[in-house]
Amino acid sequence: MIRSLLVANRAEIARRIVRTCRDLGIATVAVHSDADADAPHAREADSAVRLPGDAPADTYLRGDLLVKAALAAGADAVHPGYGFLSEHADFARAVRAAGLVWVGPPPEAMEAMASKTRAKEIMRKAGVPLLDPLDPAEVAAGDLPVLVKAAAGGGGRGMRVVRELAALPAELDSARAEAASAFGDGEIFVEPYMEGARHVEVQVLADTHGTVWTLGTRDCSLQRRHQKVIEEAPAPGLDGELRRTLAESAANAARAIGYEGAGTVEFLVSSSGRAYFLEMNTRLQVEHPVTEEIHGLDLVALQLRIAEGERLDAEPPAPRGHAIEARLYAEDPARGWRPQTGILHRLEVPGLRVDSGPEGGDAIGVHYDPMLAKVIAVAPTRAEAVRRLAHGLERARIHGPVTNRELLVRALRHPEFEAGRMDTGFLERHLPELTGATDDDEAAPLAALAAALADAARRPATVAGRLGGWRNVPSQPQLRSYRAEPGGTEHEVRYRLTRDGLLAEGFPEVRLLAAEPGRAAEPGRAAEPGRDAGPGRDADAGPAAESAPAAHPARVVLDVAGVRRTFEVTAYGDRRYVDTPQGGHVFTALPRFPDPTARTEPGSLLAPMPGTVVRVAEVAVGDRVEAGQPLLWLEAMKMEHRVTAPAAGVLTALHAAPGRQVEVGALLAVVAAGE
Repeated sequence: MIRSLLVANRAEIARRIVRTCRDLGIATVAVHSDADADAPHAREADSAVRLPGDAPADTYLRGDLLVKAALAAGADAVHPGYGFLSEHADFARAVRAAGLVWVGPPPEAMEAMASKTRAKEIMRKAGVPLLDPLDPAEVAAGDLPVLVKAAAGGGGRGMRVVRELAALPAELDSARAEAASAFGDGEIFVEPYMEGARHVEVQVLADTHGTVWTLGTRDCSLQRRHQKVIEEAPAPGLDGELRRTLAESAANAARAIGYEGAGTVEFLVSSSGRAYFLEMNTRLQVEHPVTEEIHGLDLVALQLRIAEGERLDAEPPAPRGHAIEARLYAEDPARGWRPQTGILHRLEVPGLRVDSGPEGGDAIGVHYDPMLAKVIAVAPTRAEAVRRLAHGLERARIHGPVTNRELLVRALRHPEFEAGRMDTGFLERHLPELTGATDDDEAAPLAALAAALADAARRPATVAGRLGGWRNVPSQPQLRSYRAEPGGTEHEVRYRLTRDGLLAEGFPEVRLLAAEPGRAAEPGRAAEPGRDAGPGRDADAGPAAESAPAAHPARVVLDVAGVRRTFEVTAYGDRRYVDTPQGGHVFTALPRFPDPTARTEPGSLLAPMPGTVVRVAEVAVGDRVEAGQPLLWLEAMKMEHRVTAPAAGVLTALHAAPGRQVEVGALLAVVAAGE
């Protein structure tokens, strides 16, 4: 029996494992980097062990330190979660060699699937359908488009879609470099890229006695940068024969490598309905909750029981209903999916299952994946589950860095998605309409008006005859300016409060019903009642810095052409978060007199985010560069971001070198435009 378990991971999956262990009566040991010293997963475990440093390579990827931590804390088992070392056979061997129970598949099974090229050879012998690989040196125009993939790792790293033959050599080199940097293995391969294909996977569970379960299907087609964003179970629109093929292929794959524990076999399903093996993930998947919800299972509990030697029943529980999950990321989809950092003041999603890493008051830094939470809805039918998830996200209170919340809501309500007609190119194809301006032109200006009225409500009244807490000076209109975030339209709000009520320019049919300032939260604490967030931390989640700004809530109720609308407005410093049942808005309150000294040299390339320079192009100061030419690559939150020349010209400065840590706004290079 496992009595004490070390969770060799962090954030959402570590909290998920701790929660199940608590239900099973298993003590837990967390590990944490210095950046994660006050993270929820470290607080919630029964004990925690520090891994000195911030970067994953120095902490969560140090198998030797993890084994030492388990032994020092008296744990008798290790659960790797997902990511980091969860699919490293050598780490599993080191855990077993230390006399600890490894909660995962045998190292030999992990090794068999570690290389995608070797995995495909094994699957071919097992009769699993495959796409035939292409020789990179012999790819012709008729083979396009093709997909360049890293043989090791996952998460979309080292993966490129190539549509032009001339671009293939550069993309091969780029994929090799990224794969070597991310996985320590630069092996790549090329295969046909299937336009309009779906990403469908099968959850498998196998015990140590030969029983193999296949737990239905999941559709994970909505992806950005080859990483999943929305997942659901069961996969919609598959006929009975295709479902049987997928289940049989997944079971054959598991048996071919003597698999034990939880794993996932992934397939591409063509528009004609044919399935092709992609890879097998020898670990728990991020999207496992949707399978749990429709089968009524706890997959983490089953992993632990299998590790203890228990037998599975002959058949798994039958699925019921439909479940769908959205990954909430701290990123800006409209700006190249750029990851975001800062303090997450508040995270509340009413009425749905939320598996989150950080909580209100926690810092979102640059060292780790930008996923904040997984939000899961369950219902008897797919249509109802999709509607519940979109509605819950729309009503969510998310105060902090920019997120992909709006994109998720729009994607869930897109006619193609609602009809189940999606593929892996869905987000890329529809990105402009999923991130652009909406038809509801009045929503943002009205929210800005509510923000202005809330700001006024927070100011103490100083004269008699006030109306709702404001001075009654009808001859002097109030002027407030706000910029919609991220980096959007500026809204200038002009209003007066008279004895006859609110007079707001541009809103002739709006009446003020109520404006009530709330009680300000203490500095350094989250906006959530009773939640002690501890000290605020700087943007890169380093040592404790100044406290996070206090939350100042207010409630504004307006009558809009006879319709009563309520706005909850929360201020943190100069940021205003306006939440309504119809969605949320974020504004920055602008100063009346902007700083005229905020200027940068023309052609300056500034770091769009804090991160690490991983590669610099073969260019030197004085070289001529073309518009869009890559100059360097930044890594932040497990993703690489290409920094390109803004215009054709001469490179007059280059302040970047591999390994250099940069803050947001740091000057990286200067390109003087023109001849």
